[in-house]
Amino acid sequence: MRILVQKFGGTSLSTPEAREHAIGHIRHALDQGYKLVVVVSAMGRKGEPYATDTLLDWVRSNGNRLPVRERDMLLCCGEMISAATLCSLLNDLAIPSVAFTGAQAGILTNAQYGNAHILSINPSRIIEQLEEDKVVVVTGFQGITEDGDFTTLGRGGSDTSATALGAALKAEMVDIFTDVNGILTADPRVVEDARPLEVVTYAEICNMAYNGAKVIHPRAVEVAMQAQIPIRVRSTFSQDEGTLVTSQDILKHSEKIQDRFVTGIAHVSNVTQIQVLADGNHRDLQLNVFKAMAENHISVDFINVNPMGVVYTVFDYDAEQAMKVLRAMDYEPSFLENCAKVSVIGGGMNGVPGIMARIVEALTEEEIQILQSADSNTTIWVLVQNSDMVKAIRALHAKFHLHK
Repeated sequence: MRILVQKFGGTSLSTPEAREHAIGHIRHALDQGYKLVVVVSAMGRKGEPYATDTLLDWVRSNGNRLPVRERDMLLCCGEMISAATLCSLLNDLAIPSVAFTGAQAGILTNAQYGNAHILSINPSRIIEQLEEDKVVVVTGFQGITEDGDFTTLGRGGSDTSATALGAALKAEMVDIFTDVNGILTADPRVVEDARPLEVVTYAEICNMAYNGAKVIHPRAVEVAMQAQIPIRVRSTFSQDEGTLVTSQDILKHSEKIQDRFVTGIAHVSNVTQIQVLADGNHRDLQLNVFKAMAENHISVDFINVNPMGVVYTVFDYDAEQAMKVLRAMDYEPSFLENCAKVSVIGGGMNGVPGIMARIVEALTEEEIQILQSADSNTTIWVLVQNSDMVKAIRALHAKFHLHK
């Protein structure tokens, strides 16, 4: 069977018009001869009746003491409503369909409620329905434990559901439908001339997602990369092909790709830089600091370690707790709040001289102070003040001619 997995996000299903567009994509895929699995998110966003954040607000206004297991049971309801709604609409249009929960689709997870990981998928029930020429609508974001309890896969979990099902079914492609027309070179709310990318590698989009781009969840990309299944990130409201996410090897043989050093600019705002310097009494400083952060469930990022001490960032909302922990350990940390991490990402810049020089040049021309920097094979990060973030993103986007 030629199997295609389509995933529709909350905004792709939130209104009758949006659902009509989604059904149009389903029809088109069927006309192309695909057997179709459709993964759905909860309809809408915060404030709309069935959105995940709305359900969480409901818990907060009703005692706010729901255990994590029972919270996952509640949160699964949003996707179930989406799946049942779409299934009804398809059958009304004489498109035979069936709806499955994550459990019924064979998605087995661990018991880490709220952020469960998929252990295995048994797609036999899905395959039976596909062989009967039915569209199989599956609730994203959820699975089941060995004990039969509902679990959710964390933020962006519907993307992970889609690519994991694609891998289990050996699908030709996974289409991620959203409200933007593919992956752009930067956030269009910040850079007006941000340009859609035709093709990116798994590594590039993983780095963009981890560094603030919210088009697709990085866990979903990692699953697709392991299975070598291409992803297309597309707009529900357009017939455009969107952005193809695939392997570097395929890109090398693609006629569509132009050689480029930098692919895009991503950002994360509202972080705090913390610096802890060593002295004669703190020989185990690095170990002690990061162990204490882990024990207090404080996520750390942008880490620089040297004999003089450590520098790292935490989210602003964790900063006060981090400082209390460090001071209780008899350290004297310094901190700088309201910072932003700006990331320059590109699979083609590894080993290319001059990339960092151009980054420094772009920021210096705008009189933006670099507070910290780090790099990997595909990413260079710089830390700037929040107040300089937008100017920095625009300057870097222009410096590397990403608008062209």
